[in-house]
Amino acid sequence: MQARTRQASLFAAVALGLVVVLAGAALAQTNNPRIGSWKLNLAKSTYTGGEAPKNSTFTIVAAGAGVKVTVDGVNADGSVSHWIYTTNYDGKDSPVTGSPNRDVVAATRVGSNTVNSVYKKDGKVTVTQTSVLSGDGKAITITGKSTDAKGKSVDFVEVYERQ
Repeated sequence: MQARTRQASLFAAVALGLVVVLAGAALAQTNNPRIGSWKLNLAKSTYTGGEAPKNSTFTIVAAGAGVKVTVDGVNADGSVSHWIYTTNYDGKDSPVTGSPNRDVVAATRVGSNTVNSVYKKDGKVTVTQTSVLSGDGKAITITGKSTDAKGKSVDFVEVYERQ
């Protein structure tokens, strides 16, 4: 009888621990101010050494301990882009699908409002960027450098607004 009581107590403790961990992860995601849909404001964005896209949006949703990012847009040449990745902001390479110029991203949270990202294609860095969420949570400014398909360097500052 004593063993059964101990087993039931152990089961209850493990179950309670699991509930606390899962609730904490869910709460952390709902408190992530980046979650939502964001649209590029071309009038507030600049591109040096390259052409601006015609439009761009991205959506961030909770995915376990991290986030799933879906990017859609129309490039300067009129081609459509659609790519996706999931990351935990741990600095480890995460696969990117659907992009012709990036196959992994390593994203690291630098502060409560800042994320650094390094995109690579076939092991070569193609984009480095810093993404900063505004204090009011209504805009994300992405500052970075990329290399276009011709190997030309492009500096950019993109301002995305919450939708």
